[in-house]
Amino acid sequence: MMRKRRYCPHCGSEIIRKHEGGTPRDYCVACNQFFYDNPLPVVSTIVVKEREILLVKRKQEPLMGSWCLPSGFAETGESIEAAALRELEEETGIHGKIIDFICVDSSWNSTYGDLIFVTFEAEWINGELHAGDDADEVRLFPFSQLPPLAFPSNTRAVERYVQDKHEYWAIIDSFSLSVGEEGSQGNYLSDKLVGMIEKNAVVIAKRWLNDVRTNISTPAYATAGMETALTRNILVISQFGKWLGGYHSDRDIRSFYRELGMIRKREGFRLSEVLSALSLTRKHIWEFALSQRMWASTMDIYMVLELERRMMLFFDRAAYYITRGFEET
Repeated sequence: MMRKRRYCPHCGSEIIRKHEGGTPRDYCVACNQFFYDNPLPVVSTIVVKEREILLVKRKQEPLMGSWCLPSGFAETGESIEAAALRELEEETGIHGKIIDFICVDSSWNSTYGDLIFVTFEAEWINGELHAGDDADEVRLFPFSQLPPLAFPSNTRAVERYVQDKHEYWAIIDSFSLSVGEEGSQGNYLSDKLVGMIEKNAVVIAKRWLNDVRTNISTPAYATAGMETALTRNILVISQFGKWLGGYHSDRDIRSFYRELGMIRKREGFRLSEVLSALSLTRKHIWEFALSQRMWASTMDIYMVLELERRMMLFFDRAAYYITRGFEET
């Protein structure tokens, strides 16, 4: 518990309580001086390595044995950023660099009274991880396995950090998936758009049909019976996510589009027309995706761009196998 001031630190006279501007404060009559009790500044640092956050197990009271962010009081004569980096080094042994401000929060502690927690994100520059004099243990924790933190301000700072990083991590994860092995399955951000496309397969396919029958690049389609082509187009679009997401193997894609190329060759279509019709399918899928107005946030923009890349890879493969089917007939 915080001790109350009893005597003046300057003259030794007994302290009384006196109102100043409606606020009761400690006051020395002999010195004619008010004493102000201000919140103590506490610095905390979030250091993350490969989605794991650095925590310190407290070696001293208050809350000895509890985990917290590297934290400590700022000293007179140092900046708040310098204090954060000093405490980080003293408690964990690593040298850091401030890269972002996370938040500032007010708190109350039975030992120190009112506190102001200022939390930064820091990059691990160098140094070997080890527990300092004030720490019993230091360890990296996955965000999904965090222990209860000693200070509510630490908890709120970590929650704020995770909230701010959510979209960024989702984009990184989806990008890593999209540049991985072909046919890999996973949760792409653009799957949301793909789902909208699949639900509207009939609408998109009918737009394609109207276009392909009047487009100057596909004259043979103007007189051909198109019910089978429309049915096939609806099938492809309605299963678009499976084609893009690796649920259909390369063998499935090869078989489907080689057969399509062979059929069109036997029906008397030119290869240029068939490839143009395929391109029109891609065009109408893309135009539908853009019509959903997914441009409200960075994540929305990324979803659209990711979908474009996935479509490019898929339709390039489809065009290749259609050509192979034509050549082999």
